Amino acid sequence: MSTRRATPADRPPSVDALARSLASSGLPHAVLVDVAREAIAAGDPASAPQRAEGFRRTLLMPVVNATGVLLHTNLGRAPFEFHQAARPQTVELDLVTGERGSRQRAVGQLAARACGAEAAIVVNNNAAAVLLVLAALAAGRDVPVSRGESVEIGGAFRVPEVMEQSGARLVDVGTTNRTRVDDYRRAIERPGADVALVLKVHPSNFRVEGFVEDTPVDELATLGVPVVADIGSGLLDANVPWLPGAPPAWLAGEPAARQSLEVGAALVTFSGDKLLGGPQCGIVAGRADLVERCGRHPLMRALRPGGLVLGALQELLLAYLRRDVVDHVPFWRMVATPVDELARRAGAVVAAAGTGAAVPMDALPGAGSAPGVTMPSFGVELEGDHLAALRAHSTPVIARVREGRTSLDLRTVDPADDPVLVDAIRAAGGA
Repeated sequence: MSTRRATPADRPPSVDALARSLASSGLPHAVLVDVAREAIAAGDPASAPQRAEGFRRTLLMPVVNATGVLLHTNLGRAPFEFHQAARPQTVELDLVTGERGSRQRAVGQLAARACGAEAAIVVNNNAAAVLLVLAALAAGRDVPVSRGESVEIGGAFRVPEVMEQSGARLVDVGTTNRTRVDDYRRAIERPGADVALVLKVHPSNFRVEGFVEDTPVDELATLGVPVVADIGSGLLDANVPWLPGAPPAWLAGEPAARQSLEVGAALVTFSGDKLLGGPQCGIVAGRADLVERCGRHPLMRALRPGGLVLGALQELLLAYLRRDVVDHVPFWRMVATPVDELARRAGAVVAAAGTGAAVPMDALPGAGSAPGVTMPSFGVELEGDHLAALRAHSTPVIARVREGRTSLDLRTVDPADDPVLVDAIRAAGGA
């Protein structure tokens, strides 16, 4: 029996040669070597380009958010553009004295001014802000919290567990649906009580309706202990003076930093990447003595943000103080876009793509802000489920499916990305 001698065509390519053939992917050669090895080991060298592309899509990359969720947690919440020169920054340098300064001074003074507080500090997210406040002001002491506000939000963040980590003792008051000021008062006045502060927590991502009652900050402020209001979503001012006209109807009832402090909260804590519209961070603002105690706590060093976050937050807060928020903060620009303008764009996308229908839609604030409310919007609707094909586009487009139809809401799409939508719809086979 004759045996055929193996030819070069039968042999797998060298790992290095296959990796070098993938250089146009833009991935580092070391990564491409691993990809080439995987493809050869699988007996399918021809799959190497697809494997390289699959790896590239596991990395962070820009997408078009057509979901209609303005603050989409999976997409980084508030989109915010910030550029910083590759030069040293005065993160902890006092230019007057030439000595080491505070990394909190620059943004802290701006945040305090923006929400009408005596002082403010910044940490890496709002969960950190709550943890820091409780650890610095209430470790080993009692903190009354309404049962209806002892919540769990995204990422398994549970108020009781955060309090346990801080060393504070949770005291449940009231019931799930009704908590009155007298419930807090009894907790404060009970024999042996050692109450450090009262914590009021924004429910964030759910709403209880019907036979309900909660205690507002102004009533809690009469109890004789500091009130810490975790307002969560980061609305600076309920009057939204940076928008033309009256405040949007969907913001009704959303707690705001300025008003919470004005009616008696000693401190407020909130996120930077929700209704504030900036980078992920947490802000503690209010009485200067309490803010100072938080800033001196050992946890502060572990929770402090870096220079990039501080620089982005500074740019954001300056926009609020200049009152040119709509021009510089994409979240509020999305909010302020008239429905008629969205309808016009939707019609243009449909005409250019040659398929779909321009239809009214309802957008959502998202990220636990203003739970249960919507805002009118307009977008493009396609028959069938095209989500996977839209995600596979060169610039991924993230949409939603409702009742067997794909919805692309234009309130969350930058007008500059409308041509991307057109190309993605065509490539997805919608045309």
